[in-house]
Amino acid sequence: MDFLKSAVASAISKDPPFPYKFGDRLTVDQSIWALHNGTKRENGSDCSIFAFDVTADRSRLPLARNAVRKMRTLRHPGVIKVYDTVETETYIYVATERVTPLEWSARRKSLSVETSKWGLFSIANTLSFINDEASSIHGNVRLSSIFTSQSGEWRLGGLEVLSSPEDDDALIYRYGSFTPNSGRYAPPEIAKASWDAIKRHPLPAIDSYNFGILVFEVFNGSFITADQVGQTKNVPPSMHQSYKRLLNANPKARLSVSHFRDQGRRSGGFFETPLIKLSEGIDSLGLKSEGEREEFLSELDEVAEDFPEEFFSVKVLPELLKSVEFGGGGPKVFASVMKIGKKLSDEEWESKITPVIVRLFSNPDRAIRVCLLDCLPGMIDHLSQKVVNDRIFPQMVTGFTDVAPLVREQTVKAVLTIITKLSDRTINGDLLKQLAKTSNDEQPGIRTNTTICLGKIARHLGTSTRQKVLVAAFARSLRDPFVHARNAALLALAATLDLFTDDDCATKILPALCPSLVDKEKLVRDQANKCFDVYLQRIRKYGYSLPDTVLPTPAIVVANGAVPRMGTPQNDTPGWAGWAISSFTNKLATASGDMQSKAVKPQQAKSDRSSSVPPAADSSHPPLSASASILHRQAVTGTSTPARVPTPTEQCFKNPIEDDEDVDEAWGEMAENSFFDAPTEIQPNPAPPISFDDGGEPDFEGWLKAQAQAQAKSKAPFPKGLTKPSANVSNVSNGRQAVTRTTTTGSVGAGVGAKKLASTIAKPKPATTKAISTKPKEVDDDWGDAWD
Repeated sequence: MDFLKSAVASAISKDPPFPYKFGDRLTVDQSIWALHNGTKRENGSDCSIFAFDVTADRSRLPLARNAVRKMRTLRHPGVIKVYDTVETETYIYVATERVTPLEWSARRKSLSVETSKWGLFSIANTLSFINDEASSIHGNVRLSSIFTSQSGEWRLGGLEVLSSPEDDDALIYRYGSFTPNSGRYAPPEIAKASWDAIKRHPLPAIDSYNFGILVFEVFNGSFITADQVGQTKNVPPSMHQSYKRLLNANPKARLSVSHFRDQGRRSGGFFETPLIKLSEGIDSLGLKSEGEREEFLSELDEVAEDFPEEFFSVKVLPELLKSVEFGGGGPKVFASVMKIGKKLSDEEWESKITPVIVRLFSNPDRAIRVCLLDCLPGMIDHLSQKVVNDRIFPQMVTGFTDVAPLVREQTVKAVLTIITKLSDRTINGDLLKQLAKTSNDEQPGIRTNTTICLGKIARHLGTSTRQKVLVAAFARSLRDPFVHARNAALLALAATLDLFTDDDCATKILPALCPSLVDKEKLVRDQANKCFDVYLQRIRKYGYSLPDTVLPTPAIVVANGAVPRMGTPQNDTPGWAGWAISSFTNKLATASGDMQSKAVKPQQAKSDRSSSVPPAADSSHPPLSASASILHRQAVTGTSTPARVPTPTEQCFKNPIEDDEDVDEAWGEMAENSFFDAPTEIQPNPAPPISFDDGGEPDFEGWLKAQAQAQAKSKAPFPKGLTKPSANVSNVSNGRQAVTRTTTTGSVGAGVGAKKLASTIAKPKPATTKAISTKPKEVDDDWGDAWD
């Protein structure tokens, strides 16, 4: 039971909870309060905490309690806004909006004249409300009672003696002298008598006098002695007359604060400034007509430099953003937003402007989209990569295919601004797909800008994507009918020289550049020559670094120690035909077995002949094989000494081709693999028998057949040495004749090697030809085809 009593007692004696955290303490002169920066525990929002220590200054406790009561009940935009209050026996805490003492700026003389006028106008409005509408006296108007909010607006505090004279027990009568340095700021009538003199004079008299001293403090930094009253040092000349009337020694002749404000608002008055007009019209910006809005924005541009930055960011900026997004403000209002945004930090940008920009990019209004793209360079540094890549770029994609050419063109230009904020996947995927469309746009200017854009973002592309896209894109631009598009392609190629491989420069880019050398436009020709020279120098430099040859040194195989008849040219004596002779002799030196002559059709002679053998003089009379020609001569002349057969080389130089058309046909018939070392294809089926005609010599085979028929009729024996044609003789006509061997002396005879070779050739294997698919290789990226 005792334990429960002690717990309840401790709970009752415990201080009430205060949901705010104390921060740094700020120095405030001539005040009964200690000012701290604070934060709300729930959400961490900023606030200020006015703290009064009851035990340290109990005599002024009524002033603190009166200030708390008046701050909670007096509702006006010019008075400090109260969030919460806590009062105990030891302290009083008042949580308010975040404020800063104005005397800090005034003593540093950092307030501009226009800002000072605007602030005094705001305080004049608040005092006019207190004196006229609330029928009360502030009684403590001075520089230490004025604070600036986070929006830069001036707030009136110091409500310790605020009272209504109609009350019999008004606190100002008894405690007016308890305010710090009250004698320095007291008007003459109070200094001569007491605070009860307020009852005998006009209600606003004391506040008017204190407001006059405030004017002097604002423009000079401080008020020290009563001798400074009425001095016009640093006070704007337009304000001198009204300022002096505020400080009139006669309370009844003293100008009230409301009258001072009205005189300043007259045409040409000291309160007739763009800054004051703007502060009054900013709240109703969304309700203004188009003409009024344009006038308002023009005034905003005039005071952009004189405006307090805090007022721009906290008060003006939200209203401008609302006007752009919902009030039909359009691009003009957004331009003003960007001017204000230059003075904001990254955190303020992210919290205030970024969400609105993301929503505006989804707005279908083309004027808004173009305005956003134009202003993008000024706001890209404040936007995170995630916001640009995930939220802004997907909305920008619609601009690449918009009906309006202006939107498409501005979208292409904006790529250069956002390229550093895009991921590699987005650049090499969606972005290049859209640029492939604009590179084929109907507007030549858009095609040209796309080429320029590709050249400038080339280093952000993937390595494989560069080779696949840039060469194709620039090559197509070189064929563009628009002269500036061709020139842009040449400039882009020159700027991206280091991004291509040496092989691509030689095999793809230089051939594409050649037509531009003879372009009809001199602008293109000049640029093409510059670009061509740059690439040619690189190719030459690359060629110097290549080895003389990549082929291994040929090893000549000499059979039985015999030396080949034709020597191979040495490397130190290069010639035009050296490579052909070397190849020819190498083949002779390594060949083995007996040579075989094969009868072919006249129409097949041309295609089956090796490309190294020149064509015969007359293709309609194919030459006889070596064995058949020798047998024929032996039969006609009756001698066994064989005649020497001219070599193909001798026939070539003896009967050169004189017709130009035959030369063209010979070069034209050469296929891709018809080189000197290309193997000759063997016909899988035996060629049909053909009749040999050497241009006048008798047909030996026909003669044998005639003799056989005559012998069959007469049944007389064949002459000595001749027998009936057998299958072997018919094989000669069928293309399967015996293989003969040509010796070094030119004689013909049969050999063992010839028999083996004949048996091998008798059953040729069908040659298999590799099928080459002409179907284009499938590409995974469908956007790559768009560049071709």
